[in-house]
Amino acid sequence: MSKEHWEEILEQLENGEVRAAEPKGDGWEANIEVKEAILESFSAGENTEYSGIYDGFVDKHNLPPRRFSADENVRLVPGGSSVRRGAYVASGVIIMPPAYVNVGAYVDEGAMVDSHALVGSCAQVGKNVHLSAGVQLGGVLEPVGLSPVVIEDDCFIGAGSVIVEGILVKEGAVIAPGVTLSKSIPVYDCVNEKVLEKGAAIPERAVVIPGTRPMSGSWAEEQGLNMSCPLIVKYRDAQSDASLELEDALR
Repeated sequence: MSKEHWEEILEQLENGEVRAAEPKGDGWEANIEVKEAILESFSAGENTEYSGIYDGFVDKHNLPPRRFSADENVRLVPGGSSVRRGAYVASGVIIMPPAYVNVGAYVDEGAMVDSHALVGSCAQVGKNVHLSAGVQLGGVLEPVGLSPVVIEDDCFIGAGSVIVEGILVKEGAVIAPGVTLSKSIPVYDCVNEKVLEKGAAIPERAVVIPGTRPMSGSWAEEQGLNMSCPLIVKYRDAQSDASLELEDALR
């Protein structure tokens, strides 16, 4: 892949013209060309020393931190946050320090990225999403065909939650503090009395809390051991919507 091609892809990512993943049917599909371009940019990059506000830091010369101006209507609050080149941040987004938005990520209008939050490489964050303090959205660059973590519009992700391995959280879902979602952990839908397939999308407007389930095996049973698992305990209603509204004054 030529330098001109991956440079163009990075520019298009930054401007929101292309994305590392796109909706397809009931799910999302990775944009392989975009992910290949990001990987090629890493390969082509050379370590360089940054100066100015990043004095003393060393990183790839072609993937520097982004700088914003007031007319972009993005609030990047001082205090250690960074948005890497090739990441899209829409108008009305607020990023509290310290937070990190990696290459290929997409953060849509009105989203809040709170302190100590990570938006991993190629992760997709929808409109009006709230990523609370300490949220970790895993990055998925390889394999290139694997869809990244996707948080659809109007979701609330509680403090300290970890969402990795390309999990899809569908529109309006609420993830309570401390929930871990990955392809190896089954999700129990207590409302519909079923277990979601491993790696399945979190349904629209589901409210997910951390729970436990007994471990299998006679020794584990004798010890009374349990392992963590997410539980869907309800689906959002008017009352839960009201409790999650963001104050306009904060914006």
